[in-house]
Amino acid sequence: MLQQILHDMYIDPELLAELNEEQKHILFYKMREEQLRRWREREEKEEREEAALKRTARLKQSNDKRVQWLRGNDGEVWVWIMGDSPGDKPYEQISEEIMAERARQQAQKEAEELWKQKEAEITKKFRDAMAKEKARIVAEKWKIETEDRKAAKLLEEKIQEELKKREDEERQKGEEQIRQQEERRAKELYLSLKQAQQHSQHNEHEDQEWEAQLRRSKAADEERSHKARRARDEYRRQSLRAIQKGKVAGLSTLFKGTSLNNEPETKLTNNNSSLLMTLTAPTSKTWERPSRPISREIIIRWFKEEQLPRRAGFERNTSAVAPWFHGIISRQEAEELLMNKSEGAFLVRVSEKIWGYALSYRQQSGFKHFLVDASGDFYSFLGVDPNRHVTLTDLIDFHKEEMITSSGEELLLEPCGQRKNPPDYSPLFE
Repeated sequence: MLQQILHDMYIDPELLAELNEEQKHILFYKMREEQLRRWREREEKEEREEAALKRTARLKQSNDKRVQWLRGNDGEVWVWIMGDSPGDKPYEQISEEIMAERARQQAQKEAEELWKQKEAEITKKFRDAMAKEKARIVAEKWKIETEDRKAAKLLEEKIQEELKKREDEERQKGEEQIRQQEERRAKELYLSLKQAQQHSQHNEHEDQEWEAQLRRSKAADEERSHKARRARDEYRRQSLRAIQKGKVAGLSTLFKGTSLNNEPETKLTNNNSSLLMTLTAPTSKTWERPSRPISREIIIRWFKEEQLPRRAGFERNTSAVAPWFHGIISRQEAEELLMNKSEGAFLVRVSEKIWGYALSYRQQSGFKHFLVDASGDFYSFLGVDPNRHVTLTDLIDFHKEEMITSSGEELLLEPCGQRKNPPDYSPLFE
């Protein structure tokens, strides 16, 4: 869903109305990032086209050579002899300064690319270490008693501070190494240019040598840029895998064979046997899902075809519908159900705006609504939380211990159940 919005650079006003202010800010920030990326691509393309036109113009001029003399006020050819006018620098001094500046610029460019690669390596190293450590602590927190969780949190913060300190130290060390390498490279380039100039007896030969060096430098710059982009892409991929394995995928196995309150698995009764039959029944042939929900009938079919096989809305390891699960109800109906509840009460309703759900949350000053994207093979909050969860129950259980947003500090404390009989989710299981 998020990728489609960024591709189209458009979000439906009705869908936008479902987002709270924090989700809107994050979504607009991501859209702005996408705009900047497209703008940079367009600028680079225009620069390449302009450079190609200039090369073509130079080639055309070289085939039609002619000389036009600049004339002075007296009508005669204007002549200036380097070194004869007051304040003129000797040719040797000018040449030295030009070569030194070229060497400095080239060394600085190479140092910048080296630092980008070094910074990517350092960031990846410590982000991976921090993600692994946090995943280990999160797993341990689910195993220990409630009174020990504060100690686990303190330990996590201490480890993060230590990793951050080590990252800063290594970053400073890397910066110093790059700076020293830049200085050495500037000297090497200067000596190289100096030797090239000494061996060049004619201006034409010197220009050809410099152009060849520029081409080699440009090719080297492009190769380093390609490697840097590859390193950044690999870093993003590895970070995502660490998040999925450490914070999400591993979390699901902690609840295997037990419910949240450690109660034994619920046995089937006559009332819920039909739900189990619906859940285990083979699905019909694959259907072509529209780009977005267009009717309640389509939503019900989507739920039966795609969500029931994934046990969406059910308690873990039982055939009972979760107490927080609701059907296709509106935002207003959700707020009415939560009206007299305390802070931390919540429910999950099937969304009419996206292929997914809306989590309605009771806070002290009102209500919050978070969209849950279920259009792929995972469940995640749209625009808020990057974590991807295998099941809808995993997402809910995870945020009973971890805040949805750091600014709002939302923890899911009390599920809000049904008031109607039959329940409002009945059409989904018929």
